[in-house]
Amino acid sequence: MLLYNVTYNIEHAAHDEWIEWMKHTHVPAVLATNLPIGNRIFKLLTEIDQGGVTYTFQFFFADMDDYNTYVNDYSARLESEIDRRYGLQYVHFRTLLQEIV
Repeated sequence: MLLYNVTYNIEHAAHDEWIEWMKHTHVPAVLATNLPIGNRIFKLLTEIDQGGVTYTFQFFFADMDDYNTYVNDYSARLESEIDRRYGLQYVHFRTLLQEIV
C-alpha cells in the first residue's frame, strides 16, 4: 500500500473557509476518482508558528498503477482548483510513502 501525503500550511485568515472546502469539496473529488482506497486528515499540533495552520491530507493507494493514474489523469486539475480559490494563501508539499510490513 502507498500513502500519498500532501502537507498544507494555510493562512489564519483563510483557514475556516479553506478547511471546510477541503473536507467537503476537494477530498470527495479526489475520492470520486475511485483510485484512493481511503483517506485521513490530520492537523499538526507540534509546530513552530509559521503564520498559519498546518494539515496533512493522506490518501491511500493499493498500488503504484493506481497512484500513477491519479497523478497523471486527475491531480493537476484537482490541485489547480485549490490554487484558483486560495492562491497565495497557502503553501504545500507532497510525499509518497510505501507501507513496510
